[in-house]
Amino acid sequence: MKTILIVDDKLSVQRMVADYLTENGFRAVTASNGREALYVARHEKPDLILLDIMMPEMDGFEFMRRFRQEKNTPVIMLTARVEETDKVVGLELGADDYVTKPFGMAELVARIRAVLRRVSESPPATDVLRIGDVVLDKGTHLVHVGGRKIELTPSEFDLLAVLMSASGQVFSRAQLLERLKGDLFENVERTVDVHIRNLRAKLEPDPANPRYILTVYGVGYRFNEDME
Repeated sequence: MKTILIVDDKLSVQRMVADYLTENGFRAVTASNGREALYVARHEKPDLILLDIMMPEMDGFEFMRRFRQEKNTPVIMLTARVEETDKVVGLELGADDYVTKPFGMAELVARIRAVLRRVSESPPATDVLRIGDVVLDKGTHLVHVGGRKIELTPSEFDLLAVLMSASGQVFSRAQLLERLKGDLFENVERTVDVHIRNLRAKLEPDPANPRYILTVYGVGYRFNEDME
């Protein structure tokens, strides 16, 4: 049974979502702000977090900044704010999906299952991609660069796997969105650029002058095949 942490300052939302998730076969735990959520997440070890943005004491953005230093647990952000800048900030901080209030419970459960399914789909452990000093293991969901372990969110890992699986091939943003289950991000035009920027910050010795993930201007991105 998968555990879902619901983080929202409104008890009515907590109860409504928790009851519906329980009815649909999940275990639900709750927190009322980001500070409480950090404590609950450390002890309950949820499989996915539903995270409100506007909360007292510690908002969702600050929770993400702190939590991503510890874990890469999938996060779906919940908020009544609809500005694209907020969505981009959430993605930059490592969110895996973004749902705007009010939302339908059936849709929310579908999105939870989609994210969990993407995280749990593990190809055989022997499916290892090696290009230069970058090693991506689809079986263990681990990435190493020059022997150094790199912590990636599920979406970042999926994006890197797509690029490395066809190194040298140029992927448009639309193609990468489709590979990333782009229907979850259909209203966020800059999703791919945000994930690429995050990947470069983690992988590249000098993100401003990338040597692994290259930009093909006017087209999209490719992984540098000349890394041997």
